[in-house]
Amino acid sequence: MRFVTYNIQYGKGRDGRFDLRRIADAVREADVIALQEVERYYIRSGIVDQPAELAGLLPDHHWVYGPGLDIDASLRDRAGRLVHRRRQFGNMLLSREPILSSRCFPLPKLGTVIQHSLQRVALEGVISGGSGGSAPVRVYSIHLTHLADATRGPQIDAILDIHRRAPAEGGAWCGTAEAAWTEDEPAPPMPRAALLMGDFNLDPSSPLYDRIVGPLSPEYGRMNAIEGFVDAWVATGHGERDGVTCHGVHVGQRIDFCFVSTSLLPRLRGCWIDEAAAGSDHQPVWTELDL
Repeated sequence: MRFVTYNIQYGKGRDGRFDLRRIADAVREADVIALQEVERYYIRSGIVDQPAELAGLLPDHHWVYGPGLDIDASLRDRAGRLVHRRRQFGNMLLSREPILSSRCFPLPKLGTVIQHSLQRVALEGVISGGSGGSAPVRVYSIHLTHLADATRGPQIDAILDIHRRAPAEGGAWCGTAEAAWTEDEPAPPMPRAALLMGDFNLDPSSPLYDRIVGPLSPEYGRMNAIEGFVDAWVATGHGERDGVTCHGVHVGQRIDFCFVSTSLLPRLRGCWIDEAAAGSDHQPVWTELDL
């Protein structure tokens, strides 16, 4: 299975042109797609419903959308009728296999006086294992704050706590219930294995990177925890400081990641950066797993 994460910068490419079709073309071969900076009804991107447009451009994928920012953008038409709209900015997940369940988690936010501080989220999707008999897997599309490590730290702690709690909390519903509640369908799973994908707005030199993949021993290397995560890029032979995924504020840095549960490490087959994609100020990061 091929997974890809892509911060699409609301469809604005490095050439300054807005084009969602080239975003879709860059990721359509993936089985699971995690997108960040997907918005609805912003003037800058043409007052369009980007999740709906992307879904239309990728018709073979199931999808869910999780906004962080969600504010009123309603208006009255010429006849005076209310047109209900929400201006939204958030994350999206798309998958060829059904997304069995989804949850959207607001992440801790610092209320600032001067700096622009947006509500960020982690969007969870439980992806079906498909007809091949493979087990389902949890996938998160994540976008952390751009402000500072001090504001990203609580967000990472929240994500790791969400991950640890998930299996014990069970699926979207569990236990027993009348058919009117379940429609005779089996309880959705909440697998232990997970992928954290997205724009973390930090590079591997940050001490927050250690919180995700474990501390670094000068003698023995990176000490990944049994119930923790590995950086798919590094686990497939690349250096932690190698690779570039951003040409914006973090120009020349690798700040977009796919972190994979250590239990999935034997199934990891490759990780690469699509350096040719020009639809955003970020580059797509691809990961292949034998699932």
